Amino acid sequence: MTAARLIEAAKNSDVIILPELWSTGYYPVPVENFADKNGNRTKEFLCAAAKKFNVNIIGGSVIVESGGRFYNHCLVVNRRGEIAGEYTKTHLFSFAKENEVFRAGNTISVVELDGVKCGLAICYDLRFPEFIRKIALAGAEIIFIPAAWSLKRLTPRQILTKARAIENQVFIVFANSSGKSEIINPLGEILAESGRGEEILTAEINLHERTEIIGTMNLLADRNLNVD
Repeated sequence: MTAARLIEAAKNSDVIILPELWSTGYYPVPVENFADKNGNRTKEFLCAAAKKFNVNIIGGSVIVESGGRFYNHCLVVNRRGEIAGEYTKTHLFSFAKENEVFRAGNTISVVELDGVKCGLAICYDLRFPEFIRKIALAGAEIIFIPAAWSLKRLTPRQILTKARAIENQVFIVFANSSGKSEIINPLGEILAESGRGEEILTAEINLHERTEIIGTMNLLADRNLNVD
């Protein structure tokens, strides 16, 4: 399995993130033929890998069936091989008829890994600034975004990752199955960017950098909501 091979190759990382719908590709139909019942297979695989390699894993997303409904769902596993959090894609991409296949999530998710607050979003969620802002307001220091974003829309995506990082003063880690994944700092600067093929992208995130930036200009604290 490609995911198993790549996780082992990246085992010396603190956090590994997989892309959106990594186990099936984006997205196979009919989804009921590919769905993971209650996410059980995915949990077993991710928990075993995280524990074996002592690494945190943001499990991209997979198709999960629960109660006869289908979800684009992300599982997060800590170093001990325990489920630390989960998230269901909130904004469904109507252009690809996701809204006709999947049930949307309705809650944000911020998970603590190694003492760091990590926010979760999936692909199309990136286009909605009010949603990403809620994640930042919940205390996220890094926002992890697994995606299957078409490179035909690469330019707006590259603008959006930088904008979301700058306006919320967070790190953005964008893992894309189509390539051109990115790791962005709170100033909107690219720390690392992948090519268009299969690749392990790595970067060191210095959270003190974020603290210094906020200490100079605290955007969230300076918001003035007293407007009509």
